[in-house]
Amino acid sequence: MTTHAWFPASPCGPGCLSGREPSVSRFLCWLRLTALVLVVLLSLLLIVFLPVLGRRGREGVARAVFRSVLLSVGVRLRRLGGDGLAARGRGVLVVNNHTSWLDIVAVNAVRPMRALAKSDIASWPVLGWLVSAAGSVYVHREGLRSLPATVAELAEVLRAGSMVNVTPEGTTWCGLTHGRFRPAVFQAAIDGGVPVLPVALRFRLRDGSPTTAPAFVGDETIVDSVLRVARLRGLVLEVHVLDELAPGRTTDRRELAALAESAVDTALPAPRPPAPHPASRTFPSRESYVPVARVPH
Repeated sequence: MTTHAWFPASPCGPGCLSGREPSVSRFLCWLRLTALVLVVLLSLLLIVFLPVLGRRGREGVARAVFRSVLLSVGVRLRRLGGDGLAARGRGVLVVNNHTSWLDIVAVNAVRPMRALAKSDIASWPVLGWLVSAAGSVYVHREGLRSLPATVAELAEVLRAGSMVNVTPEGTTWCGLTHGRFRPAVFQAAIDGGVPVLPVALRFRLRDGSPTTAPAFVGDETIVDSVLRVARLRGLVLEVHVLDELAPGRTTDRRELAALAESAVDTALPAPRPPAPHPASRTFPSRESYVPVARVPH
């Protein structure tokens, strides 16, 4: 696959995963995986009926499925902050830091919505099907030429009154730090005349200590990441819903991106640099996007 100079990259890799988190028994791990498979099968049946359900019916089904995914792999969801995700009848650009495949699951477990997602997510089981059924906008990250059209489509969707979830870092980080919020997608909020709602996601263990175990980093597959999550004991995913950035707050997309990033920063623990990838003794800073380890989105 060819990439361009602005392709999102993260220094996070296998070295960021401590591997010292408490784990469940092998039996419970397989029980969780079995439950996840059952959720997958049930979702296949439910997706067939989504077109005939009303909006509230589709939201109810999607919320139940996403919550069932979290429950099946032993993740406890904790919501903090305001009720910004309850907004109805108006467009909102919802932006969050990006650590794991669990991010989109958590946001939609609180409030199902459309998403701006990498094109190959459409082929993922359950998550991809639900994201597609929700009318998500897909972006081809490999080509810059498609970006203006994607931003224009996103602005139209927001203008029409939809909530859309975006991860403006463009790739996953380990969770102890995160990348810069790239400004391109914020132009859609400006053009659509809608607010931006920052959401901070934090993974921790039951005792309150942060963990990088759920991070989807390096060259691992989605199956590898799911297995690691299923083995964890006491994983908590906190969803911090922050204050909206009102339309007209700024007409500069870079400033708007910086405001959203700052809001997320204040809700997360002080960032720490990720451990260097085993293949290298050094890694780029948060300000740098030199490709060290390309990670899935």
